[in-house]
Amino acid sequence: MLRLSKKADYALIAMRHLAASEPGSSSSAREIAENYAIPAELLAKVLQRLVRARLLVSVQGTRGGYKLGRPAVQMSVADVIQAIDGPVAVTACSPSNHTCEQFEHCEIRDPLWKIKTRIVDALATVSLAELAEPVAPETVPIPLTVASRSRAARAGE
Repeated sequence: MLRLSKKADYALIAMRHLAASEPGSSSSAREIAENYAIPAELLAKVLQRLVRARLLVSVQGTRGGYKLGRPAVQMSVADVIQAIDGPVAVTACSPSNHTCEQFEHCEIRDPLWKIKTRIVDALATVSLAELAEPVAPETVPIPLTVASRSRAARAGE
Protein backbone atom coordinates (compact mmCIF):
# COMPACT_ATOMS: atom_id res chain seq x y z
CA MET A 1 0.00 0.00 0.00
CA LEU A 2 1.40 3.36 -0.98
CA ARG A 3 0.99 5.83 1.82
CA LEU A 4 2.22 9.31 2.73
CA SER A 5 4.07 9.82 5.98
CA LYS A 6 2.37 11.75 8.76
CA LYS A 7 4.90 14.55 8.22
CA ALA A 8 3.91 14.77 4.54
CA ASP A 9 0.23 14.86 5.57
CA TYR A 10 0.95 17.73 7.95
CA ALA A 11 3.01 19.54 5.32
CA LEU A 12 0.17 19.32 2.80
CA ILE A 13 -2.34 20.54 5.40
CA ALA A 14 -0.15 23.53 6.24
CA MET A 15 0.58 24.32 2.59
CA ARG A 16 -3.11 24.11 1.73
CA HIS A 17 -3.89 26.43 4.64
CA LEU A 18 -1.37 28.98 3.41
CA ALA A 19 -2.49 28.64 -0.22
CA ALA A 20 -6.10 29.29 0.82
CA SER A 21 -5.10 32.40 2.82
CA GLU A 22 -4.88 35.93 1.48
CA PRO A 23 -1.96 36.22 -0.95
CA GLY A 24 1.19 37.32 0.84
CA SER A 25 -0.24 36.73 4.31
CA SER A 26 1.54 34.61 6.88
CA SER A 27 0.43 32.19 9.58
CA SER A 28 2.32 31.01 12.62
CA ALA A 29 3.10 27.36 13.23
CA ARG A 30 1.01 27.57 16.38
CA GLU A 31 -2.01 28.96 14.50
CA ILE A 32 -1.87 26.21 11.88
CA ALA A 33 -1.30 23.52 14.52
CA GLU A 34 -4.28 24.69 16.57
CA ASN A 35 -6.58 24.95 13.53
CA TYR A 36 -5.90 21.36 12.47
CA ALA A 37 -5.09 19.63 15.79
CA ILE A 38 -1.49 18.95 14.75
CA PRO A 39 1.29 18.61 17.35
CA ALA A 40 2.90 22.08 17.29
CA GLU A 41 6.51 20.90 17.76
CA LEU A 42 6.27 18.42 14.93
CA LEU A 43 4.60 20.96 12.64
CA ALA A 44 7.35 23.51 13.38
CA LYS A 45 9.96 20.98 12.23
CA VAL A 46 7.96 20.20 9.08
CA LEU A 47 7.60 23.90 8.29
CA GLN A 48 11.34 24.44 8.73
CA ARG A 49 12.01 21.64 6.26
CA LEU A 50 9.67 23.36 3.78
CA VAL A 51 11.62 26.59 4.31
CA ARG A 52 14.88 24.79 3.53
CA ALA A 53 13.24 23.44 0.35
CA ARG A 54 12.26 27.05 -0.49
CA LEU A 55 8.57 26.19 -0.61
CA LEU A 56 7.94 28.48 2.37
CA VAL A 57 9.45 31.70 3.63
CA SER A 58 9.88 32.40 7.32
CA VAL A 59 8.61 35.87 8.30
CA GLN A 60 10.08 37.51 11.41
CA GLY A 61 8.33 39.99 13.69
CA THR A 62 5.10 40.34 15.64
CA ARG A 63 2.97 39.28 12.66
CA GLY A 64 5.55 36.68 11.66
CA GLY A 65 5.13 33.10 10.74
CA TYR A 66 5.28 31.37 7.39
CA LYS A 67 4.09 32.24 3.92
CA LEU A 68 4.36 30.56 0.55
CA GLY A 69 7.75 30.86 -1.12
CA ARG A 70 6.13 31.36 -4.53
CA PRO A 71 2.59 31.40 -5.93
CA ALA A 72 0.50 28.32 -5.15
CA VAL A 73 -0.01 27.60 -8.86
CA GLN A 74 3.76 27.15 -9.20
CA MET A 75 4.04 24.45 -6.53
CA SER A 76 2.75 20.90 -6.76
CA VAL A 77 1.74 18.23 -4.30
CA ALA A 78 4.81 16.28 -5.51
CA ASP A 79 7.07 19.22 -4.54
CA VAL A 80 5.74 19.16 -0.98
CA ILE A 81 5.87 15.38 -0.54
CA GLN A 82 9.40 15.13 -1.91
CA ALA A 83 10.58 18.03 0.26
CA ILE A 84 9.43 16.11 3.34
CA ASP A 85 9.85 12.43 2.48
CA GLY A 86 12.47 12.56 -0.26
CA PRO A 87 12.05 10.84 -3.59
CA VAL A 88 8.90 8.74 -4.05
CA ALA A 89 9.68 5.02 -4.21
CA VAL A 90 7.53 1.96 -4.81
CA THR A 91 10.36 -0.57 -4.51
CA ALA A 92 13.40 -0.92 -2.27
CA CYS A 93 15.69 -0.79 -5.29
CA SER A 94 16.26 2.19 -7.52
CA PRO A 95 18.28 3.01 -10.63
CA SER A 96 21.13 4.06 -8.32
CA ASN A 97 20.76 1.30 -5.67
CA HIS A 98 21.51 -2.22 -6.90
CA THR A 99 21.99 -3.85 -3.50
CA CYS A 100 18.91 -6.06 -3.77
CA GLU A 101 19.90 -9.71 -4.11
CA GLN A 102 17.22 -10.13 -6.79
CA PHE A 103 18.38 -7.17 -8.88
CA GLU A 104 19.93 -9.22 -11.72
CA HIS A 105 16.92 -11.56 -12.02
CA CYS A 106 14.07 -9.19 -11.24
CA GLU A 107 11.41 -8.91 -13.93
CA ILE A 108 9.11 -6.46 -12.14
CA ARG A 109 11.66 -3.76 -11.34
CA ASP A 110 11.35 -1.82 -14.61
CA PRO A 111 7.52 -1.95 -14.73
CA LEU A 112 7.40 -0.79 -11.10
CA TRP A 113 9.75 2.10 -11.88
CA LYS A 114 7.36 3.11 -14.68
CA ILE A 115 4.47 3.02 -12.21
CA LYS A 116 6.48 5.20 -9.80
CA THR A 117 7.08 7.70 -12.60
CA ARG A 118 3.34 7.83 -13.34
CA ILE A 119 2.55 8.36 -9.65
CA VAL A 120 5.04 11.24 -9.38
CA ASP A 121 3.73 12.72 -12.65
CA ALA A 122 0.17 12.56 -11.31
CA LEU A 123 1.18 14.24 -8.04
CA ALA A 124 3.06 16.89 -10.02
CA THR A 125 -0.08 17.80 -11.99
CA VAL A 126 -1.94 18.91 -8.85
CA SER A 127 -0.94 22.40 -7.77
CA LEU A 128 -1.32 23.79 -4.28
CA ALA A 129 -3.81 26.26 -5.76
CA GLU A 130 -6.00 23.30 -6.78
CA LEU A 131 -5.57 21.73 -3.36
CA ALA A 132 -6.78 24.98 -1.79
CA GLU A 133 -9.96 25.18 -3.87
CA PRO A 134 -13.13 24.64 -1.83
CA VAL A 135 -14.61 21.18 -2.20
CA ALA A 136 -18.25 21.09 -3.20
CA PRO A 137 -20.27 18.96 -0.75
CA GLU A 138 -21.48 16.60 -3.48
CA THR A 139 -17.90 15.74 -4.48
CA VAL A 140 -16.87 14.64 -1.00
CA PRO A 141 -16.92 10.82 -0.97
CA ILE A 142 -19.37 9.33 1.49
CA PRO A 143 -17.99 6.28 3.28
CA LEU A 144 -19.78 3.06 2.46
CA THR A 145 -20.83 1.60 5.79
CA VAL A 146 -21.43 -2.04 6.54
CA ALA A 147 -25.17 -1.38 6.83
CA SER A 148 -25.38 0.35 3.45
CA ARG A 149 -23.34 -2.46 1.85
CA SER A 150 -25.79 -4.98 3.26
CA ARG A 151 -28.76 -3.00 1.89
CA ALA A 152 -27.02 -2.71 -1.47
CA ALA A 153 -26.33 -6.45 -1.52
CA ARG A 154 -29.97 -7.25 -0.65
CA ALA A 155 -31.22 -4.82 -3.30
CA GLY A 156 -29.07 -6.57 -5.91
CA GLU A 157 -30.44 -10.02 -5.05
